[in-house]
Amino acid sequence: MSKKLLLIAVLLALGLAFYFFDLHQWLTLDSLKQGQQQFAQWRAKAPLLVGLLFTLLYILVTGLSLPGAAILSLAAGAMFGLLWGSVIVSFASSIGATLAFLVARYLLSDWVRERFGERLQSVDRGIERDGPFYLFALRLVPVFPFFLINILMGLTRIKPWTFYWVSQLGMLPATLVYVNAGTQLARVSELSDILSLPLVLSFVMLGLFPLLAKRLLHWIKQFRSRPE
Repeated sequence: MSKKLLLIAVLLALGLAFYFFDLHQWLTLDSLKQGQQQFAQWRAKAPLLVGLLFTLLYILVTGLSLPGAAILSLAAGAMFGLLWGSVIVSFASSIGATLAFLVARYLLSDWVRERFGERLQSVDRGIERDGPFYLFALRLVPVFPFFLINILMGLTRIKPWTFYWVSQLGMLPATLVYVNAGTQLARVSELSDILSLPLVLSFVMLGLFPLLAKRLLHWIKQFRSRPE
């Protein structure tokens, strides 16, 4: 069996196990609220172990592109508070996203480029020119699916380290919002309560600013370099 087929088999097995053992039932808002007291008791007895296991669970869920990252971010705030919850989610989500990115690149990149190589050339040029800024903008806007960005970026030429640190920086504002909401879990009735329209628009403007500033500087340089 080839390495790619083995990796696909492992990923499918983990994904099926996630649903076969009904683990997805735990990643709902109602389940989180019901289990909040029990989670608090576990954390009080073994804070380092619970923190480590929670981090690994977060990495597993995001690395496999499974649903539940938003609920886990709330859980981090409820269990560990704003400071440590934000630290855990920031690193776990970035590591998990990078794993998903690498899996997509390893499994899908060659196949996609064989069929759409010419179309991807313009995308590669854009990523080479504006890659960090473009990814930063995508990460800041909560309306773009987390897992989809990981997969699509895996099909480009962006470097893994660049993907990691830009993702961690770009996801930090939303991380703080979700973890902070988790510290006040009783007030949250729906996930949609967390991200209001003004907040989403502020993320959009923050994400677009680096791109617009870079284009403006490029335009100024071109204008000043024109012969008089």
